[in-house]
Amino acid sequence: MAADLILAIDQGTTGSTVLLIDRELRVLRKGYAEFPQHFPKPGWVEHDPEELWTSVRTAMAQALVGQDASRIAAIGITNQRETSLIWERRGGRPLHRALVWQDRRTADRCQALRERGELERVRERTGLVLDPYFSATKLAWTLDQIDGARARAEAGELAAGTIDSYLVWRLSGGQSHVTEPSNASRTLLWPLEGKAREGAPAGDRGWDPEMCELFSVPERLLPEVRPCTARFGETRGVEALPDGIPIHGIAGDQQAALFGQACYARGQAKCTYGTGAFVMLNTGDAIVRSEHGLLTTVGWELEGETTYCLEGSAFMAGAVVQWLRDQLGFFRSSADVEAMATSVPDSGEVVLVPAHAGLGAPYWRPDARGLLRGLTRGTTRAHIARAALEGIALEVTDLLEAMAKDLGAPLSELRVDGGAAANDFLMQTQADLLEVPLARPTMLESTALGATFLAGLGAGVWPNLDALRETWAQDRRFAPRSEMRAPMAELKRRWAEAVAVC
Repeated sequence: MAADLILAIDQGTTGSTVLLIDRELRVLRKGYAEFPQHFPKPGWVEHDPEELWTSVRTAMAQALVGQDASRIAAIGITNQRETSLIWERRGGRPLHRALVWQDRRTADRCQALRERGELERVRERTGLVLDPYFSATKLAWTLDQIDGARARAEAGELAAGTIDSYLVWRLSGGQSHVTEPSNASRTLLWPLEGKAREGAPAGDRGWDPEMCELFSVPERLLPEVRPCTARFGETRGVEALPDGIPIHGIAGDQQAALFGQACYARGQAKCTYGTGAFVMLNTGDAIVRSEHGLLTTVGWELEGETTYCLEGSAFMAGAVVQWLRDQLGFFRSSADVEAMATSVPDSGEVVLVPAHAGLGAPYWRPDARGLLRGLTRGTTRAHIARAALEGIALEVTDLLEAMAKDLGAPLSELRVDGGAAANDFLMQTQADLLEVPLARPTMLESTALGATFLAGLGAGVWPNLDALRETWAQDRRFAPRSEMRAPMAELKRRWAEAVAVC
């Protein structure tokens, strides 16, 4: 039988999902494996690269049970962005655990650069802000912690990258050190605009020498950048997979979700409710510079054409529910939060600001911490659970209101996806706060779907974007309720007061 399937790897912050998908977008099998989170100090978040890779291998093995791996036409990858690591080119041994996008340890370094007046230069060249969220200061910190690491980096003995680069390295048996523009644009080291260097591969406009110097990250450490549907490598020596399967599509998780939601036209937007909450708006081939705390970033590059986006990120969304489950013991399953939250008519004026890992856009306050406000003797777990879900919706509202200011017009619709998008209470609350309809697709795994689409385009499984656009299907639409305007206005007022002091 001809190769006609896509193996989509969705490597997330807390676990790895692998889907085996056919041309009709039927999920033939799914694998999932969690891996440990490491918190060596307050504000520090790390992943062990071997534990992460083991989770990918485990999920792949589950997805391939009873399947003919020779039918796989291509592998697509989507990944948690900004999380980065450094490893040895010979043997692949990591120098240190990966520093996760939530990690705050380089906040002082970012603040020092701000005080030197570097913010505007960084924003102009990269579309980003000076925040420990991004990869550059993480890579520099790692180099500075390991004796001799900088000399080894300059000598070409070490490789660095975001998680997509590391996965391709492992899948290809150490033969490919590559990435693509959506992940590269999240490092603070890649120019938002510019032309490819003479003789460079298509899509590789070169890492920014000024930014590499500013953040003390040697260019020689960094991967080659290729377009999102390029051939990034082939499998070699991977258990359960035959050698020679092409890796044909890569995008960072939020760009992949936008692509999987078929938001191919300028002005279309989505929000992914995963570990964090991420809003992205397609701005087409125009680079829109935000004046309201948002990021300008690359969506994807196809056939030499770059699509840009405005983005806002909240660091804690589903992670807040995990915190209630794991640290506070409110319930055994994250799915139980909805029943608990709806067991009370309101949150009893309790406000929960999910700033456990700092505040992202539009505030960019890495020093902020989570806040629970308005407790009384009558406060129950149900009130706190409801306030947690409201807090997620409120931080997304902040992002979209900032986005509307940059656009000069409100959105007409928001497409939603991610695990927490299955929570009807959260989605309805979000629609009521925004006064914008929410469209939830039949397939919530939009990040994996985006990786599937990119890999399929690269391998010729689907011919063009029009063919992909026709596959999008709506599950449910959440319309804003006019009778909720006054309660939502009051909720926003209490939220603004809480954010101001967190």
